[in-house]
Amino acid sequence: MASADLEWSAVRPRVTKRLLGQIASRIAERFHPEKIILFGSYANGRPTLDSDVDLLVVMQSEEPLFPRIRRVAEVAQVPYLPMDVIVRTPVEVAERLAMGDSFLAGILEKGTVLYDRGQ
Repeated sequence: MASADLEWSAVRPRVTKRLLGQIASRIAERFHPEKIILFGSYANGRPTLDSDVDLLVVMQSEEPLFPRIRRVAEVAQVPYLPMDVIVRTPVEVAERLAMGDSFLAGILEKGTVLYDRGQ
């Protein structure tokens, strides 16, 4: 392992179920989403030193897409932890699935649900 990798991993927080739960709780308390789903390498159990935390947040919103993503990402952020947050409304999810969006379908099928308002 290169020394740069060791330096980076020494600063980067360890991604645990507890940390993911805290992130999901912050998002849920602020935005009351329908669902928060973890996807990508952390969901499938194969993260690397370069992995980011990938989240899909499904929530009602009248706000335009990019400001909506920015607001949720600001609440979700953890210092030194790269994160990719996708925020879609239930209508947007349904429309994308109807268009055959395999990326979104894969998240819904294989992702790990961190929060479900209906449960």
